[in-house]
Amino acid sequence: MDIVTTPSFFGEIGLWAVRTAVHEAAFLGHALLLHQLIQSGAAVNTMTMDSITPLHEACTQGQAQCARLLLEAGAQVGETPSTQVDVRTVHGSTALCNACAAGSPECAKLLLEYGATANPTLTALTATPLHEACIRGSVDCVRLMIAGGAELETYDIYFGTPLHAACTKQHVECARVLLNAGANVNAARFHETALHIAAKHDSVSLIQMLVAFGADRRAKDGRGKRPVDYARPGSHSAQCLDFSGRTPQNLQHLCRLALRSARGRRTLQGVSKLTVPYLLLDYLYCS
Repeated sequence: MDIVTTPSFFGEIGLWAVRTAVHEAAFLGHALLLHQLIQSGAAVNTMTMDSITPLHEACTQGQAQCARLLLEAGAQVGETPSTQVDVRTVHGSTALCNACAAGSPECAKLLLEYGATANPTLTALTATPLHEACIRGSVDCVRLMIAGGAELETYDIYFGTPLHAACTKQHVECARVLLNAGANVNAARFHETALHIAAKHDSVSLIQMLVAFGADRRAKDGRGKRPVDYARPGSHSAQCLDFSGRTPQNLQHLCRLALRSARGRRTLQGVSKLTVPYLLLDYLYCS
């Protein structure tokens, strides 16, 4: 079996070729075969015509063992690990983007340990790893990316912020983790907030949570519509928005919002260290 077909040298990354046996083994999770190929001298950073490396392939399928073998092999032959880790495909995806899109916290954690960039520059065709984790609905990947320094307010041209992405896909727990980490509940994409999105999807769970985190029920989007204007008349979402709009916020809730606003992104780390009852912590976290 040929390892590389019709190669030509391409920059500092390695050989540019069609799909190789290393790509195939990494994609399928055949760790033993991949180890044998590496031991026989196969290039681990060979790119296909679409600039896809074996590491991209492994992470696309959540093959953590194969990803580790590739990263270790890259380091052993003297290549810069960060160069391999952050190589982009022709569409702009990094291996970390692929890992989060696959919902693989094992691959994501491994890549971060090897220096993968948590905030790669956005392109017209890609989202950030945090966006991908929110789209997938992987709470573990969302937590990993936040811990790794992922920006919470980065805008993707299709979804907006990661919070917009989580709400569009109706992943309530991902949205909760973002908000507890300090994401701006009223961030707007073309004036559309997460609450507008929740109303459009008739998601009472999202609406209740967003309101608890201080979402502005009166915010208007680019069409001059408020979230309630998108709720189907008589639906649970419409009733929820109407009730919250007519009910004055109590002092407890205002105090919670003030504390969260003062702590900002440090909320998740700081609040958990307070020596207060668990019930109060649950209240501050909107659990």
